Amino acid sequence: MATIRKSLDLAAPADRVWDALADFGAVHRRIAPGFLTDCRLDGESRVVTFASGQVFREHLVSADPAERRLVYAIAEPPFLTYQGTVEVTPQGEGRCRFAWTVDLLPNELAGHIEAQMELGAQAIRRTLEAPVSA
Repeated sequence: MATIRKSLDLAAPADRVWDALADFGAVHRRIAPGFLTDCRLDGESRVVTFASGQVFREHLVSADPAERRLVYAIAEPPFLTYQGTVEVTPQGEGRCRFAWTVDLLPNELAGHIEAQMELGAQAIRRTLEAPVSA
């Protein structure tokens, strides 16, 4: 099983980042606009559209506000298994670490997913470090 990790030290408070992350149906607006172009809720799942045109159903596995940890899974081809985990950890005044881990099969998809996660990480940084508008 391939494991890919992206860790971002963000100039943003952990509570604000968690608030955006926990808004499961607004990931395309509050976490990674541009990388994601649309999202709609469907029960405990969200259907996300990527800038590449790919569409996936991501199932909410768990959201733990006390730990600021969210887990989601994709259960459709081309994946045999896909689980994403995002954790937000305070790092001092107005800063946090955003850790994103994906475990997936088949291993052959790891290169493509890592490249996509890098694009996603750029959008995440740009969005979450932007000044809060009044």
